[in-house]
Amino acid sequence: MFSILIVEDDLKLAQLLQSYVEKYGFRAEAVKEFDRVMEVFQGIRPDLVLLDVNLPRYDGYYWCRQIRTVSTCPILFISARDGKMEQVMALENGADDYIAKPFDYEVVMAKIKSQLRRAYGSYALSKRERTVECTGLVLYPERLELTLSGKTVDLSHKESLLIETLMENSSKVVSRDYLLDKLWNNQQLVDDNTLNVNITRIRKKLSELGVEEALETVRGAGYKLRPFWREEP
Repeated sequence: MFSILIVEDDLKLAQLLQSYVEKYGFRAEAVKEFDRVMEVFQGIRPDLVLLDVNLPRYDGYYWCRQIRTVSTCPILFISARDGKMEQVMALENGADDYIAKPFDYEVVMAKIKSQLRRAYGSYALSKRERTVECTGLVLYPERLELTLSGKTVDLSHKESLLIETLMENSSKVVSRDYLLDKLWNNQQLVDDNTLNVNITRIRKKLSELGVEEALETVRGAGYKLRPFWREEP
């Protein structure tokens, strides 16, 4: 049974969400002490998080970043803030989707089930750690780590998805549209600069591993991760 963590300070709304989630056969728990969000998260290790933006003390963006340091589980923001910048900030801080209030509970459940299918593959239970390898690079998506020759760099959730897509298509040109859809599920509000920022971050992480100029920009087409070889010292 999948577990859902609800981080919502409107008690009535949190109870309604919990009731609806449980009605569909999921286990649900709502945070009650909002300075202990990470403690609760690590205690129950949920498969998905419903997260409000406006919270006591620290906002939802802060807690999203904290969760992303330890988990790649889907995070769906639920908020009365429906402006473009709020949604961009949520996605930039590691969220997978953004649902503006007021919302239809059926839509919320459809998005929850969609994210669970996407993250866990038709609800398959697999305890084996997944890795992606390419010319010596090894990506650990669950750990958000990229390694090469004994060196390791930490990644954000979006950086991990981006480098994974490029590694799986090594030597091929991956279009910008494909990457935008892969990382942000075709969110209309995400502009080109958002992808540019993440590409720059990936280049920096590769540089930290000693890999220079492997991620190529193909003008008018997209990006390509070229094979590379490091000389032995």
